[in-house]
Amino acid sequence: MGFDPATLVYDSRGLIPVIAQDHASGEVLMMAWMNAEAVTRTLETGRVTYWSRSRAAFWVKGATSGHVQKLLEMRLDCDRDCLLVLVEQEGPACHTNRRTCFYTAVRGGAEVEILKPEA
Repeated sequence: MGFDPATLVYDSRGLIPVIAQDHASGEVLMMAWMNAEAVTRTLETGRVTYWSRSRAAFWVKGATSGHVQKLLEMRLDCDRDCLLVLVEQEGPACHTNRRTCFYTAVRGGAEVEILKPEA
């Protein structure tokens, strides 16, 4: 029996949150959204494809930047309402040219930038 993306639990907009994690280091790279078609495209092509809420369009990670995410494994959480994609990341994952989107920490009640953009 194969996997059916329709069995996932999507929100009222038909979207499911997706966490991208570097398969080798375990580093959390980013969070984005997929709809059922993006899940299918990701599994069929091996290139992580998200749904851009702001553009209302599919977004193949790295299509314009070259910072591709190659899918190594997709995992479902216990409630089937969140996905984890283990990826091989080429270049920065964040549009700010940082390795990860999680480059700001809250320390001592203040925001601290803990990761500079790549040169």
